[in-house]
Amino acid sequence: MKVIFIGDIVGSTGRKAIKSSLPRLKSKYNPDMIIANAENSASGRGITRKIANELFEQGVHGITMGNHTWDNREIFEFIDDEARMVRPANFPPDTPGRGYTIIKNGGKQLAIINLQGRTFLPAIDCPFRKVDEILDELKGKTNAILVDFHAEATSEKIAMGWHLEGRASMVVGTHTHVQSNDDTILKGGTAYQTDVGMVGSYEGVLGMQRDAVLYKFQTQLPARFQVCEGKWHFHAVYVDIDDVTGRAKKIEKIRMYEDEWHMD
Repeated sequence: MKVIFIGDIVGSTGRKAIKSSLPRLKSKYNPDMIIANAENSASGRGITRKIANELFEQGVHGITMGNHTWDNREIFEFIDDEARMVRPANFPPDTPGRGYTIIKNGGKQLAIINLQGRTFLPAIDCPFRKVDEILDELKGKTNAILVDFHAEATSEKIAMGWHLEGRASMVVGTHTHVQSNDDTILKGGTAYQTDVGMVGSYEGVLGMQRDAVLYKFQTQLPARFQVCEGKWHFHAVYVDIDDVTGRAKKIEKIRMYEDEWHMD
């Protein structure tokens, strides 16, 4: 199974990059599954039904979220009904939506688990214990398992990678919007990358207009952050998973820039 996971999509600039890049990615990799983190896709804060549908229409099969899940209140109108979207599974009990799902396409199926870290982020349930519970529930259903760990600390992400070694097909980090250079396959057959990166403007700061960010850092005064509309960059990761064992056979990070075809 060929899987492409796309890092945090930030605002209209990120959505523009998705529309421009997906056809080329499909041509190059012929993926069975395309999964994207879209918690920043609506003006950098949350997601709307329209944006979710646009992503699905463009070829995304599943959407993951994170700490900005509830920033756009429209999500409460559709998250319970949208089986292709997951929010962090370790949110409090009875939270709307689902923490994991199984995506099916072309006779193949992939379990998607979304988790949120606790270091430098709000205190919520333990992601390590929660993912163990979910893996127990998934036994016998599918061997192909993707975990999006939306977390701030690199140490917490690396720890999750080792925690899931040999039990998940791929463990990828999101949230920091900076692509890490540690894409690897752990001994147990788990593809791992600390952070996939982001899809949005590289002329801003993490996809937001840089003047406001600089003002806040320099003055320590409140500033309104808005999505930067400068030229985009696109970060993702490609993983080839063995259909029988669920183990990763290949991992390759993807990096593209507007007006330039470039891949690492």
